[in-house]
Amino acid sequence: MKYKRIRDLREDRDMSQTKLAKLLGMSQTGYSKYETGENDIPTAILIKLSRLYNTSIDYLLGETDNPTRY
Repeated sequence: MKYKRIRDLREDRDMSQTKLAKLLGMSQTGYSKYETGENDIPTAILIKLSRLYNTSIDYLLGETDNPTRY
């Protein structure tokens, strides 16, 4: 599964993979594998992304089209 939304949200903020990976405390290569779906996104990273983008984890994963964080 490719996580298109996390790529779109990152690009909407004009942020490079390198910059976002640094914010998450990981390598750019590791983060890139989340966007391509090569690796599943760990819960801790999903929580950080959800907080960073102020959106729900379900939205990040494509389970809903409603970005509202509850």
